[in-house]
Amino acid sequence: MAPPKRAEARPIRVSTGLLQGIDPSVSWHLACISGFISPYFVTDPEGMEAALDEPFLLIHEKKISNVKDLLPLLEQIVRAGKPLLIISEDVEAEALATLVVNKIRGTFPCAAVKAPGFGDRRKAMLQDIAILTGGQLIAEELGIKLENVTVEQLGKAKRVVIDKDTTTIVGGAGTRSAIDGRCREIRKQIEETTSDYDKEKLQERLAKLTGGVAVIRVGAPSESEAKKLKEAFEDAINATKAAVAEGILPGAGLSLLRAIDAVEAEEAKCDGDEKTGLRILKKALEAPTRQIAENSALDGGVVLDRMRSGKGNSGLDASTGKYVDLIEAGIVDATKVVRVALENAVSVASTLLLTEATLTEEREKKPERGSAPEFGES
Repeated sequence: MAPPKRAEARPIRVSTGLLQGIDPSVSWHLACISGFISPYFVTDPEGMEAALDEPFLLIHEKKISNVKDLLPLLEQIVRAGKPLLIISEDVEAEALATLVVNKIRGTFPCAAVKAPGFGDRRKAMLQDIAILTGGQLIAEELGIKLENVTVEQLGKAKRVVIDKDTTTIVGGAGTRSAIDGRCREIRKQIEETTSDYDKEKLQERLAKLTGGVAVIRVGAPSESEAKKLKEAFEDAINATKAAVAEGILPGAGLSLLRAIDAVEAEEAKCDGDEKTGLRILKKALEAPTRQIAENSALDGGVVLDRMRSGKGNSGLDASTGKYVDLIEAGIVDATKVVRVALENAVSVASTLLLTEATLTEEREKKPERGSAPEFGES
C-alpha cells in the first residue's frame, strides 16, 4: 500500500526476529491509543511490552465485566488459535480475571486496553479503529450484543504492540477504499467545524488513519547479539529524533567550547560566588573535549587550545587524530542531547552545593585471587 504523500514524522519500532541481518519494512496503517489495562498481559518483561502477532481485535463501546457475555467469543478464539486484543471503555471484574488467567496459563495470548477519548469522540475513534482493522464496532445501539459476536465481526492486524501508555496497531486488515472513505468524512468535518478544539481532535484522528509505522526487524546468531543490535538501533533512532527536534551541533565538545565565550562575557560582570561559579562552569565546558583527546592518547590542553582558537566547525576527529570540519565529517551531536546534559549537570551541581551532601553506592570489594573465602561465603 502506498505511503501518504504528506511528509511528517512516523513512529519507528525495532523488533527481533528469526532472521540474519536487518529487514526494514514499512506498514502504512497505524493507530496509537492507551496502554494495557493490566501488566499481566506483558510478553516482554524487560521492555514492559505486550506483543500480539496476527491478533483478532474486539472493538467494544461499553465496559466489559460479565464473563458470561464474553465466553462464547473466547471459545471461538481458542478454536481459531489466534491472539485477542480487546479495546473497550474498560475491562474489569470477572472478565479481566478470566483474560489474565488464560494468558498466564497459555490458553491463548490476549490483552485489553481502554478505548481512547470520551463520549461521542470515543465512539468515533472506535469506529476509526474498526475501519482500520476491517472489523465492526460492537455496540448495542447498533443491535449487536457481545454474547452474539462472532470472529467474522472482529478486526484483524499483522501485529499489535502495547506498552503502559500506547497501543500500536500495525498492518490493519481494513480495505484501502474504506479507509480513504473515512478520511474523506473526517476532512469534510474539519472544513465544516468552527471549533479550534474540534478541528485539532479531528486532525489527530486523520493523522492516525493516514500515518505509517516503520518496523525494523533485526536478527543475529544468538539472542544476546540480537538484543545488542536492537539496542543499537533504538539508540540511533532516539538520537535521530532528538536531532530532528532541535537540530545538530558539531561534535567533539566543540559546541560547549564555543559557549565559553558567552560565559566569560558574563563572568566579567560578576564577582564573589557568582564569578567562582562561572569559572567552574568554564572548566566543566572544557571537560568533554579534554576527555576525548586523552582517550585518544593526545594532550588535552593542546587540543583545547587548538579547537578554541580554530574557526567554524574545525575540531578533532579522535579516530584519526586530525582536525577536520566536524559537520562535513559527520561528527555531530544532537542539540537537544547537549542542552539536556548541560542542564542536568548544572542542576546536580547546584543541588550538591545546596545540600552539601551526596549519596553514592558503595562498591563491593572483590576478594583477591587465590584467597580463601570467609566462612559462609559461597
